[in-house]
Formats: sequence, C-alpha cells, structure tokens
Amino acid sequence: MAERVYCLYRVSTSKQVDHDDQNQADIPMQRKACHEFAEHMGWTIVHEEQENGVSGYKVSAADRDKIQLIREHAEKGKFDILLVFMFDRIGRKAEETPFVVEWFVKKGIRVWSVNEGEQRFESHTDRLTNYIRFWQADGESQKTSIRTRTALGQMVKEGRFRGGVAPYGYYLEKSGIISKRKHEVNKLVVNDEEAEVVRMMYSLCVSSGYGRWRIAMLLNDKGIKTRNGANWHESSVGAILKNVTYKGILRSGKTYSKPFKELQIIDPYTFDLAQKLIEERINEKNDERTAPLNTSGQSLLSGNVFCGHCGGRLVLTTNGKVVKLANGESKGVKRIRYICYNKTRRRKECDGQTGYTMHLLDDAVTQLLHQIFDRMSAASDNLIVGSTQERHMVELRAEIKRIKAENSKANTEYESLKSEVIKAVQGKSKMPMDVLSELVNERRDKVLATSQQLTELNAELEHSNEKAEEMKNELSRIRTWSEIFDDSDMEVKKMVANYIIKRVYVFEGYKLNIELNLNIQQFLDGIDSVTENKVS
Repeated sequence: MAERVYCLYRVSTSKQVDHDDQNQADIPMQRKACHEFAEHMGWTIVHEEQENGVSGYKVSAADRDKIQLIREHAEKGKFDILLVFMFDRIGRKAEETPFVVEWFVKKGIRVWSVNEGEQRFESHTDRLTNYIRFWQADGESQKTSIRTRTALGQMVKEGRFRGGVAPYGYYLEKSGIISKRKHEVNKLVVNDEEAEVVRMMYSLCVSSGYGRWRIAMLLNDKGIKTRNGANWHESSVGAILKNVTYKGILRSGKTYSKPFKELQIIDPYTFDLAQKLIEERINEKNDERTAPLNTSGQSLLSGNVFCGHCGGRLVLTTNGKVVKLANGESKGVKRIRYICYNKTRRRKECDGQTGYTMHLLDDAVTQLLHQIFDRMSAASDNLIVGSTQERHMVELRAEIKRIKAENSKANTEYESLKSEVIKAVQGKSKMPMDVLSELVNERRDKVLATSQQLTELNAELEHSNEKAEEMKNELSRIRTWSEIFDDSDMEVKKMVANYIIKRVYVFEGYKLNIELNLNIQQFLDGIDSVTENKVS
C-alpha cells in the first residue's frame, strides 16, 4: 500500500522588496515540485494545505491554523508523511520549529523536504543538525527583514511611494523609474478634489474643535462620500488626521523622509496643531487638558478655566430663574454659570465663590483677547519675530550651556564610579557592590539623558531659520483671527481662545490670573523687548 502524504505549501508575503531563491518559491512551483517528488517516491498525496502571506519567522506555529489542522490529523493517523518544498516552509523560528518537526516524528509521521530529504531525530547529531538548519533559516529571515526595512526606508527617503493603495487625497501615477524587478514604480500625486476634503477635515479640527465623529457626521450630512462611495466613519477620519503624508512626509516604519512640497496638502503648522488638540482630548490626560472637549454651546471657556482659590476646574451649569417684569408679570429666564466643581461637590476646601455668571466672565476674557490682538497688530512681523527669535536663541544657548555642564559632570562621576567598581571587585573598596551598581546605572542614565537633550537642543539651534518662518506663519494666523473673531461662531471663538490662553484662574470678584500659551507669551515678550529698545 502506498504511503499517504500530506503536503504543506507556504509563501511569507505576496510583495517583497528583496527575494532570495527560497522565498521566490511560490505556491504553484512548490506544488509541482512536491507532486513530482511524491510520484518519484511512489507515494500518494491525499491532502494539501497552503498558507498565503504567513511569515514562518514572525508567526508562531500555535497561531497558524494550517499547522494546527495538520497536527490534529496526525493525531488521528490520517497520513504517514508530511512533505514540504523546503523545511523552512514549516517555519523559521529557531527556538520553536525544530520541536514542531520532532513532534511529528514522535507521532510516527515522517517529515520530508523535496530539496533536503528526510528529517531524522535518531541521534544527538540529527538533533544538532536539525537545530542548526532552522537557526540558519531564522537568521536568513532576520536578514531578509532587515533588507526589506532598509529598502523600504531608502524608497521613502528618495520620495518614492513604497506601494499599496494611495492615501485619500492622492492618486498613483507612473514615475518612469524601473525597479529591480523590472516594474515601473508609481509615485503619489495630489488629487485636488479629495485634497479639499482633507483640508476641510483639518480646518474643522483646528479652527472649530470638531472631533473625529463630528467631522464624519458633517461630511455625511453634506453628501461627501469616501473614495469608494461610502459614508465616512470616525476611524477613517482619525487615520487621515494622523497621517504625516499630508504634510508632505513619506514614512516606512520608523523611517521618515524629508518634507516634499509637491505632496503637501496640510501645512506643517496646522498638522502639528491638530496632533496637539487630538492628544489633549485623550481621556487619560483629562487632568492636564486645556483644549475644549466640546466646542458646542455658548460659553467661551471650556476645559481651561479653573478656580483661583482651590485650583479645581470650573464647569458649566444651567438653571432657571424667575424675574418680575415692569408690568408685574413674571418670566422665567435661563441662567448659565461657571461653578467650582470642588466646592459644589465638596471634594476639597474652597474659600472662593461657588459660581461666576457666564457672560460676565466671558466678556472679561474677550476684552483680554482684544488687548492681545491689538498689541500684535501694532508692531511689524519682522520686529516681533526678530526680537522673539533673538530672545529664544539667547535662552536656547543658555540651556545648551547648562546641559553641557550637567553632561560633563555626569560623565566624570560615571567614570569615577566605574573605577570604584573595579576596586570593589579587587576587595579594595568600602562601598557595597549593590550600592555601586545602582549608582553606576543612575549616572549612566544621566549621561544618556543629557546627551539626548544636547542633540535635540543643538538640532533646534541649527534650524533657527525654519523656526523664524514658522513664527511668521503663526503670527499671520493670529492676526487673521483678530480680524474675524467678533463675527465668528462660538465654536471658532472657543478654539481661538484655547489657542491663545492656556489657563484662566478666576478669583472672587471676577479677578483673573491668565496663563498664556508659551508661543503667545514669547510674542508678547518680543513686543515688550521692541518697545523697551525704542524707549531707551
């Protein structure tokens, strides 16, 4: 009776940048080779299984349905031989695959490869040979993975699209570049119609404070469909709001390209501001949040207003109040107030007011915003930016000098402690080894941390010209807001107020202590510096 054979075929992925001869063995070729081999050996193939796009290196055998099915059939004695094109089709994990193969052999199943013959476990030499084979396959997988990542990273650095479907807002066009596989490479081109929708999403997020769900609902209400003609879902909107491609940067894993102007749909400033707003709305960051979670409603402040007495957040409350009119009739009016959450809920002692009338507090903050707008309109862009940038550069150089000193001190202490460890090993140190080890680790971490800080600060210093251009764009945006603020909807006013004001602390009698966002404060400091110089 002919021996019964199960065949397993596998390809790691349908698209690979670099192929070796083994990985190029696609399913039809593996099947043909196995059938010819079985016929030559006089065996009968009774069943075949194939895995498409399953990595034998990344995916454990326990998570591969086909392997588990074949093991189940082996337990029931449904076949005698497991045949593969090469043993690495079973897997490439050095710490796992040899034992998977040995399991089959222990169950009485002979495991054969068309190219490598039968896998035996009759001696220690067999086991060692088996382990070495899969260890080599494991290494090849890692090298292939590195080559793939490197090649994809190089592609995006050169501005070439790494493959797949073009993101919404773009379409694919032939580039004229021929790949190693003799295929013409596609490039991304901005789709003007879709790009307008992307810009609308970012504008709603940044200028009006809309979240993903609200943006999706608005697009659907307007009859704007996805590329496939379907309604928008909040997850699709969220993906678009986080995709760096829209500011002209291509990405592959941890590799990012330089910005390509021709691919830029959203300017970097707007993109980064959108990320900040999205991040601040995460529930886990509720204590630090200053961005309004909801821009609907008629209150100007939401999320960034606090009690000056206890530090608790002020929240909105609405209640009715009956007033008597001049003609003697009574009328119910709605009263909206900011109230101290700590005081009303008795969560914390608070000696301030329980609440503040909404329109009185909002009017006071609006007056402050107008004062800021007026001050920024009084001086020229070049004077404000130049002075602000000069102050920033002075502060930056001072910080670099301070961190350099910290780094030098940490390095000296680290080297000294390492010498002390050698003395401890020789029995010449009075300090216990465990204490020394902890101190060495602390100093090493300090050296690494300060070195990283220095790298970042020096990079910021090198890009000072780019920073100046960003500041001009930011100043221009603020001035535009000053012109439209009074005529804007409340949701726009809220976002402008949130952008300028970090926190508002309210004290009894409507006294305010307002903390501005750092960039706004830097602009005002720059204006003060210009004024002081003129006076002197």
